[in-house]
Amino acid sequence: MSVHSARSALDDRIARLRQLAHADTRLEGVLLYGSWTVGEADAHSDIEAYLYIQDDRLADFDGPAFLAQLAPLQLAYTNMYGILAVVFDDLMRGEFHLTPAGPGIDEVPTWQGMVHLPRPDNAILLDRTGRLTRAARQLATFRPPEPETTAQQLTNELTNWTLMLAHVLARGEIARAHALLHTVIAPQQLQLCRLLRDSTAHWLTPSRALEKDLPSTDRHRYASTTAAARDQDVRTAARNSWRWSRDLAAEAADRWTTHLPRELHEQISKLLNDPR
Repeated sequence: MSVHSARSALDDRIARLRQLAHADTRLEGVLLYGSWTVGEADAHSDIEAYLYIQDDRLADFDGPAFLAQLAPLQLAYTNMYGILAVVFDDLMRGEFHLTPAGPGIDEVPTWQGMVHLPRPDNAILLDRTGRLTRAARQLATFRPPEPETTAQQLTNELTNWTLMLAHVLARGEIARAHALLHTVIAPQQLQLCRLLRDSTAHWLTPSRALEKDLPSTDRHRYASTTAAARDQDVRTAARNSWRWSRDLAAEAADRWTTHLPRELHEQISKLLNDPR
């Protein structure tokens, strides 16, 4: 399938969702989010939406049955985050939040700083009362994270989790250390790096578009923190990771006068460099 036809398939599916939503009186509103709403959708993009269901109709709303009207489903289940995840017959993925309209729409303005809808009216497929439009328009202006408090939080997080990493390695749990390094520490490093590079558009998924968003020096530092799940490879990656974390934290301290627990940082370095 070409990129063009895949984009057309996503556009067609969104148009169909709009049509179905307007026809189903149980729905008060439908709000898209994700790559399509910020103009980054491509052949590999998902369809992601909040379905705001009338509060008294939530119990009898069959999500998979509703979504099967978009296209045949190969998979439908509630994922680890409580979201209805589906796979359509053309391998397009979908994530749908089945949310009571009353409290759900009221929550939308609290997403400021996390969710950006540059064209909120385009993201709204259904709004029977006007509440969803008013709420979503508050997300039209991009609000980056507050730099100093965020840098301090990330510095502290990287310190704490790297100390745990050092203890796990000392115990000889290589697979656990590998997972900790890649799934917990790396995303926070990338967030701190993005904060320093004024590149926070992909804040919630900091690895997204990394190849385009960050300079080659940072990409190389990131690559040096990755490893196969082999003893010496993970230990080398852990030391590289900590050096990068310390460099990022020091750069943040110079820029925003955040606090560095220098003695603790030295102790962590000694633990990671202990050959035992």
